[in-house]
Amino acid sequence: MSSVPTDLFPHPIVQAPMAGGVAVPQLAAAVSEAGGLGFLAAGYKTADGMYQEIKQLRGLTARPFGVNLFLPQPETADPAAVDVYAHQLAGEASWYETELGDPDSGRDDGYETKLAVLLDNPVPVVSFHFGVPAREVLDSLRRVGTFTLVTATTAEEARAVERAGADAVIAQGVEAGGHQGTHRDVPEMTGSGLGVLSLVAQVREAVGIPVIAAGGIMRGGQIAAVLAAGAAAAQLGTAFLAAHESGANALHKQALTSPLYVRTELTRAFSGRPARALVNRFVREHGPYAPAAYPDVHHLTAPLRKAAAKAGDPQGLALWAGQGHRMARELPAGQLVEVLAAELAAARTTLSAGGAR
Repeated sequence: MSSVPTDLFPHPIVQAPMAGGVAVPQLAAAVSEAGGLGFLAAGYKTADGMYQEIKQLRGLTARPFGVNLFLPQPETADPAAVDVYAHQLAGEASWYETELGDPDSGRDDGYETKLAVLLDNPVPVVSFHFGVPAREVLDSLRRVGTFTLVTATTAEEARAVERAGADAVIAQGVEAGGHQGTHRDVPEMTGSGLGVLSLVAQVREAVGIPVIAAGGIMRGGQIAAVLAAGAAAAQLGTAFLAAHESGANALHKQALTSPLYVRTELTRAFSGRPARALVNRFVREHGPYAPAAYPDVHHLTAPLRKAAAKAGDPQGLALWAGQGHRMARELPAGQLVEVLAAELAAARTTLSAGGAR
């Protein structure tokens, strides 16, 4: 099987399931209505919160859509390192006049309950991040008619995805904004990931299931490139972050193209896991000292991020963004899908003619 089912989405364009309130039902509906595949992010939500968003999305579109789940994380964090980081963040708590969060607020993100909801109320597509679900989970979703995707950041991880029985793999390059979907958080490997084109080529040779490319993709020409490398579709996150229907904070949207933010880097500052963000004060001051401790650090910094948003201070926000962030376009999501599809068609015409842009 070399491609995803074309009845799921006519255009090979997938909207990334950005957690934290970005991938709202309005965004997913607009993308799906335009012929892409819209996604809801169940991460950091309760099972009921996820279910309510699914109901809302179904009221907005009859087109297929997806829901993304975070895998439960093993207890590998060093409590002493988390305590040291908490002490370092004490000044932030004082500055924003808030308390630090409880790092022991839970590790499984309500995974089992969310799975039960998705089995009782099946959706067209479910994707997984931060690991590989058990084969019985993927088999049970298949039995209720759900197409399954799992993120991988190496060819080895992609083989594990295929062995588990997923229908397709998302090959996430190091350029991607937000959290890297590595199956294990290995600190010494941070920043050593492959670019999306190299990764797609390696994954395509390693597995027989369809490959969806992710990482820094902002234009139709880039979609054409990953398709030429062997992908069946492209997943775009930062490109949709600035869309009118995106639930991202206005400060976050503005920062994507602001001259104040000239680069991104992978940082553990906000969550304890490597995630690509615009470099702001918080990343500069705390990134070098943040421990490998997810979701402990995520819980710890949650009140700080909320307070920074309330204060209108982007220097304290997690400004997730891929390497192509300066190419962001503030358009309605449906129009952006149409523009990307037109750019893809033009790039394919150029390629088939043997020319060069």
